[in-house]
Amino acid sequence: MIDDERTPEQDETTQDEGAEAAGPVSDTSSSPTGEDPASSPPAADAAEEQPSEEGGDGGPSEEAAEEPVAEEVTSPEVDQATEEAPPEPAEEPKAEEKKKDVIPGADLEPILVEPDKPELSAEERARLEAEEEEKARREAELAAAEEADAVAAGRAPAKIDKGARFLATGKRKNAIARVTLLPGNGKIIINKRDIEEFFPRPLHQTMVKQPLAVSGYEGNVDVRVRVHGGGVSGQAGAIRHGVARALTEIDSELRGDLKRRGFLTRDARVKERRKAGLKKARKRPQFSKR
Repeated sequence: MIDDERTPEQDETTQDEGAEAAGPVSDTSSSPTGEDPASSPPAADAAEEQPSEEGGDGGPSEEAAEEPVAEEVTSPEVDQATEEAPPEPAEEPKAEEKKKDVIPGADLEPILVEPDKPELSAEERARLEAEEEEKARREAELAAAEEADAVAAGRAPAKIDKGARFLATGKRKNAIARVTLLPGNGKIIINKRDIEEFFPRPLHQTMVKQPLAVSGYEGNVDVRVRVHGGGVSGQAGAIRHGVARALTEIDSELRGDLKRRGFLTRDARVKERRKAGLKKARKRPQFSKR
């Protein structure tokens, strides 16, 4: 009757106390194999012994542990090699193209091969030497003329009185010119006409003004001329001869410069007359035997 009167709460407390009392006994006695728990090895030691028994001497375990590390180390190198590899083949074709564009031997300097000149005879050599001497003489004359021009340009013209007159006569071929120099502004009158009207060609105008330009009197004196005989070229030469002579009357120091240029020399060359029986001065008709 007493057991039946217990409450459900008292039953739960009694069960808990019985479980606590039986707990340590069941831990020591319960084992699936029936072995002593103190004699069994720890779980960590068992885990170390199992791979050694399967693989032998721990060989496969070390390789398996090293393989992933090797893959991680070598993979960046492979990636770098693959990244650096593509530019190399891209450069090679460029070099080949450049080599194709360059013409072989373009950098070499050409060698000039002088042709073999035939040997000259004594007459040809003498002629070449004479030509060289003549060329040197002309160059020397031109150099002297340039020096004289520089001296004349630096020389001031002499003063001329207002009422002074300087007369001279010039000749060329069959033309005769009477020249008068007066102080003035450089006006030239020929047979009561201006020089541009009397000599339309600039060549003849320049020929008349040459002595004045060389001596430095161009623009300082007026020139009056009366000319007759000969042709246009002969009259221009006669006027130049007369002007040069008149300038020597003004300044005697001009004689050397004017004579060096041939302005004071009487050029007497005249066309040779035709002879009887000839077509010209010396041209003969064709000979006919019959």
